[in-house]
Amino acid sequence: MATTTDTPVSQPTLGNYASIIALGLIWGGTFMVVAIALRGYGPVTVAAARTALGALALLSLVLVLRRPFPVVTPMLLAFVAVLGVLTTALPFMLLSWGQQYVPSAFAGLSMAVLPLFVLPLAHWFVPGDRLTMRRAGGFGLGLVGALVLLGPGVTAAGDGDLAAIGRIACLCASVSYAFGSILTRRCPPIDAMWLSALTLVVGSIFLVPAMLLTEGVPQVADPGIMAAIVFLGLIPTAFAALLRVQVIRSAGPSFMTLVNYQVPVWSMVFGTLILGEVLPGRFFVALALIACGLAVSQSGRRARADRRA
Repeated sequence: MATTTDTPVSQPTLGNYASIIALGLIWGGTFMVVAIALRGYGPVTVAAARTALGALALLSLVLVLRRPFPVVTPMLLAFVAVLGVLTTALPFMLLSWGQQYVPSAFAGLSMAVLPLFVLPLAHWFVPGDRLTMRRAGGFGLGLVGALVLLGPGVTAAGDGDLAAIGRIACLCASVSYAFGSILTRRCPPIDAMWLSALTLVVGSIFLVPAMLLTEGVPQVADPGIMAAIVFLGLIPTAFAALLRVQVIRSAGPSFMTLVNYQVPVWSMVFGTLILGEVLPGRFFVALALIACGLAVSQSGRRARADRRA
């Protein structure tokens, strides 16, 4: 699938909505799986392994399906390189590192903040995706939720509060994804599968050497932990990356943010029921505020869609 960079945002299809539901469930459970993988491997190894496995899986798929290789231009190479950093290397590293010090549910909840940064960026860089007063109000409400989510201790992060630094790292991953979503929409024409595969290759180029330098060659671990690494590479990395690119390039980055209604809920469910995490009350307050902000910001889109229908 290829689109031009100036193609206006189209009406979401049933397939787009099905992809959003699938991504919500997959990504909502990812943070629990990362927490399991971190029991046997360091954060750089977890990030590098999932990226490299995902790259191998998607490269194998595009070759088997004989997808046409994209026409390489300097502009396309620049986009792929930047997207590889913003959508794989940087957020995977930040989330893996941050989850050493925060519950998996927090990492999932931090992804709900992503639309706060997509909304103003889309206003300037995506045709037809305007930041209305209604959406700006949702932005402000969600921002309050993000501050509640960060909670106390952030200002003292420089004094050695690793939990506070971990919270900041997870939110920074969300910011990285937001910039990546906008650039994905603006990327020159390229097959979606190739774009997903190449961005993972770029992420691997950064993360694998970093892993070897900081944590060395991965050793054999408990089978359950190794299974978690394989799952991370194949499902939430390779398969979900493909779905994500397809949704963004067909329905736009703002529509893609609908997945953030589900991710924090699933992450909190998996974290509490399976990992036995105890969540502070502010998590639920933050989730309510962010969800309300998302609902307000998306209500304008639904109203315009109803008028067009």
